[in-house]
Amino acid sequence: MLPKFEMCIECYVDENRATPLLNPLDCLKNHTQYICGTCGRCICIEHDPKRGLQRWQFPFKSLEIAKLYLRTADYSMKKACGIYEMKDENGRLSYKIFADSEGLRLYLKKNKGKTCKDRKPVFRMEEYREYANTQVRKLTSDEIQKYMAER
Repeated sequence: MLPKFEMCIECYVDENRATPLLNPLDCLKNHTQYICGTCGRCICIEHDPKRGLQRWQFPFKSLEIAKLYLRTADYSMKKACGIYEMKDENGRLSYKIFADSEGLRLYLKKNKGKTCKDRKPVFRMEEYREYANTQVRKLTSDEIQKYMAER
């Protein structure tokens, strides 16, 4: 396990078992995972057929949670994506990942009650990199048990 203070260069998080957050056992059993080739963290990269989106395309309650999924966006888009702070008409904040400013612009055009101050990401890696040991697949039963035991 990575020390708490050291951010993984591949998946941008300092805790190598931080995900999945919701229903972890169900997610690990049934969803395709991005397996960080550097620290081994599993990140849900499943496509939701109902909404036509991947997990990273949903809104997040905090910047910290959005960071947990940023690597799957970067990997899916093959570029450095950004996390943007959104505010609704009630002043409630959320965080969304977009591949670029055009994606943000289109989202704001469709969602009139949302705003994004400065229209700049609050977090983004400088450049996209590929990593040799990365895997995208479903886990085996043994891998799921081991991963859950290490949480």
